[in-house]
Amino acid sequence: MSVRRTPPAEETTAAPLAPKARLLPALAAVYRAQLSRARVARIPLLFVATFQSVGIMVLMRGVVDGGAEARAVVAGASVLVVAFVALNLLAQYFGQLRAGGGLDHYATLPVPPAAVVLGAAGAYASFTVPGTVVTAVAGSVLFGLPLTHLWVLAAVIPLSGAALAGLGAALGLLAPRQEMATLLGQLGMSAALLLGVLPADRLPEPVSYARDLLPSTYGVEAMARTFDAHPDWPAVGLDLAVCAAVGVVSLAVATWAYRRAAVR
Repeated sequence: MSVRRTPPAEETTAAPLAPKARLLPALAAVYRAQLSRARVARIPLLFVATFQSVGIMVLMRGVVDGGAEARAVVAGASVLVVAFVALNLLAQYFGQLRAGGGLDHYATLPVPPAAVVLGAAGAYASFTVPGTVVTAVAGSVLFGLPLTHLWVLAAVIPLSGAALAGLGAALGLLAPRQEMATLLGQLGMSAALLLGVLPADRLPEPVSYARDLLPSTYGVEAMARTFDAHPDWPAVGLDLAVCAAVGVVSLAVATWAYRRAAVR
């Protein structure tokens, strides 16, 4: 009877680890997973966000007749749909993910941190498209604004969504407690409501400086300019470029916050 010899410890070799996933395939996988996860809550989210913005425009119709103020109200209410989902709900999601240990699951996967942040941000921002379009069309009809250049939403939605989603993810990941993440997300959405929907010339001067720091402001300004009879397209492009730059910075901060929270 032969006895099998156990090889010494130094003769055993560890199995090689799987290679780390590339950014784009990992991003697509996370995006699809998040989109499927949030699909159940899609209709309530769209209804609440859209109903809120349309209701604000109906209330403002009683105090705003038209002109530049009407353009500001419609543009601000449209971008508010993006803020409700990309800023408020994303802050709550990442706060809950951190508090419930969900970050540990992602940390065990060979997925780049940027893919997790960008995938979740993109999935949540995708839900804002129908509500933003409905709000913009309803507001244009309500205030008698032209519908000719509403195609600019194809740029305003993703750029504003990226800037606000990055901010929302960072708030949720940096908040010490889940309740604080929810509070910060709601405060951010309230700032987008007050500083984005109200006409800029009616705000006190110190508050107008805070408006310039809000990422969604530049998306609102870009959309409001397109309601003019002859839009200033260089100014529209500049506003969108600023919005894109803020989006890159906010998503980079959110990625850093994810790495920081995942190792704790």
